[in-house]
Amino acid sequence: MTTDRYYVTTSIPYVNGAPHLGHALELVQADVLARHRRHRGRSVRFLTGTDDNALKNVVAARSAGVPIREFVDANAARFVALHEPLALSVDDVIRTSADQRHPPGVRLLWERCAARGDFYRRRYTGLYCAGCEQFYTASELPGGACPEHGVAPEQVSEENWFFRLSRYQDELLRVLESGAVRIEPAAKRAEVLAFVRAGLRDISVSRPAERAGGWGIPVPGDPAQVVYVWWDALANYVTALGYGGADEAYRDWWTGSADRVHVIGKGIVRFHAVYWLAQLLSTGLPLPTAILVHDYLTVDGAKIAKSSGGTADPAALARRYGADALRWWFVREVPRTGDTDFTEHRLVARHDLELANGLGNLVQRTLTLAHRLHDGVVGAPDPGSELVASAGALPAAVDRALDGFDLRAATAALVAVVDLGNRVIEADRPWERDRRGRPEVGAVLAGLVHACRVVAAELEPFVPGGAARLRAQLGAPGDPGVARPEPAFGRLAPSGAPRP
Repeated sequence: MTTDRYYVTTSIPYVNGAPHLGHALELVQADVLARHRRHRGRSVRFLTGTDDNALKNVVAARSAGVPIREFVDANAARFVALHEPLALSVDDVIRTSADQRHPPGVRLLWERCAARGDFYRRRYTGLYCAGCEQFYTASELPGGACPEHGVAPEQVSEENWFFRLSRYQDELLRVLESGAVRIEPAAKRAEVLAFVRAGLRDISVSRPAERAGGWGIPVPGDPAQVVYVWWDALANYVTALGYGGADEAYRDWWTGSADRVHVIGKGIVRFHAVYWLAQLLSTGLPLPTAILVHDYLTVDGAKIAKSSGGTADPAALARRYGADALRWWFVREVPRTGDTDFTEHRLVARHDLELANGLGNLVQRTLTLAHRLHDGVVGAPDPGSELVASAGALPAAVDRALDGFDLRAATAALVAVVDLGNRVIEADRPWERDRRGRPEVGAVLAGLVHACRVVAAELEPFVPGGAARLRAQLGAPGDPGVARPEPAFGRLAPSGAPRP
């Protein structure tokens, strides 16, 4: 195992509609983790993609009167197009219906499970939620409705292949209770453990090909059935690495990584923390090391869904306000637990308060004073000052917070250093003419420049565009001088245009 390799993935969304703000949240969260690890010198691979083989994609295409392939390709392109406006550092993208790496790996996983005797075929009647692409028992449906989508599932009767999930209950408890697979936050881990301890039932892992319109990956040896979309989709984390082929990436990034991290939403925890782990246990493949779970966003108090009106277009928001503002809202406003409501007013307020008026103002004042009082030349900072000590502790604070998947705590540590820097300027008032040229003024300025440089470096995973602009002005630690200031974060008007 190579201890410096870090493999991070998002879930892959259905492409039955346009991407919404919840998808952008997950992409940015995973990107922060990827950028942070690269910043710390780790070798990183960041994977995202689209889940093309879902029955709900087929239903949506039929409803739209568009051929399935044309429909899926068009919508998948909209998801992939988010990478630029969100300033993502994605290394790889997989599309399960179009990527030639995917089907061989799915077939090999199926064949290895079959070789273990973990499949059997039987007729089944159950309550099926098309939104979840999942069967439920009546006891799992409060008020008779799907807990995720709020609608009553339909009764479906069909003959499918089943996976012996119940066979892996004890092994799943062992890996979850031991922390071999870490689930964050702790409340989600507790939910998974409660589900497994209550007893696991075998699950359906195929669908009739006729019902799916022939869309999907045929079951090996049984072309009348297609592989169930979740069994198919979860495999993307290894098929994108060439599992089932000759690609060395699988050995490097799955079997050879110290960290195999999935970033997912709370609605699909069971699939990742139970079904996926059991699939890997059956096939003898290494397990992920961490499953990091985020809660949901609402928009102006309404649930976000592709099928509802309560949506916000992340690409349009990024065009209107910039990637910096949107990313900053995600990392500052969204807690580890609990759903969060998005409004454009809150996005603007958070950006202006902390990036424009906070960090941007600190850097602008610091560089202006450095040029006015010392011709842009700065000396070494005083390691004994409170500000320098606070800046020195910042990287470790960011590391601790991100290790716990707490992006808000990580950025709070950044804001605390910025706030302290602004208080130092106000308390010391180095611009007063009667203090010009005094040694203590040079020390204060050196400490301010040092703190700004550390903050700019630590900001990069969260706001890469703004961080690059700051570093261009501030220079690197140890540089003898700084550039003249230019606004790094203009205040935002409600329309998204910078305020004059």
